[in-house]
Parts: sequence; structure tokens; C-alpha cells
Amino acid sequence: MSDDRLSRVFAALADPTRRDIVRRLAVGDAGVGELAAPYDVSLQAVSKHVRVLEEAGLVSRSRDAQRRPCHLEPEVLDLMTKWIERYRQQAEERFSRLDGVLAELDQPEPLGEEGAAS
Repeated sequence: MSDDRLSRVFAALADPTRRDIVRRLAVGDAGVGELAAPYDVSLQAVSKHVRVLEEAGLVSRSRDAQRRPCHLEPEVLDLMTKWIERYRQQAEERFSRLDGVLAELDQPEPLGEEGAAS
């Protein structure tokens, strides 16, 4: 996934309404009217949210007679997960090395000749 596309995906998911739409579409396809039902905003506002999700590649629409159901594109979420996982693993490796250094620092120093004479 290109950095530009990844940026669009993260920007699209920065909005809580769009994240909720994605959550709801994970359960199944829905039309814009169905998606708009729980929100206290206009149908046009929800359509704009869906359009942003479409432009980011998270959602697609099909035509079913008069209905245009929205469909979640889960492979984009998989790409995001792989991107996040790569950096999570790197961070985990750094923390593991840090834990090792801290454990070494926490070990008492062995008594040398000076310490034994005291």
C-alpha cells in the first residue's frame, strides 16, 4: 500500500462517525439511508462520510435495482493491520532489548577485592 493511500485510509478513519460506519459495515452491507438512521445528521452528511471511505478504498458501492448498498473492503483493513504489525514488532523488539539492559543494570555488582576487605 502506498504511503499516500495509507494516509488517506488513516485520515478517513480519524473521524468517529466513519469508524462507526466501518464497524457497522463489517456486519453486512447497508444503504446510505440505513447507515444514516442512528445519526442526528442529514443523509447528505452521511453520504459525504461514505464518499470519503470510498475514496480511501475502505468501502465500495454496488447497484441492486434502485438500491446502492455499501460494502466494506476488508483487504484494505488487512493491509493496514500488516503495516501496523510491522512497526509493533519493531517496537516490541526494542522494548525487549531495553528490558535486557535494565535487567543487567539491576544485577548487584560482584564483590571485588576492595569489597571483600571492608
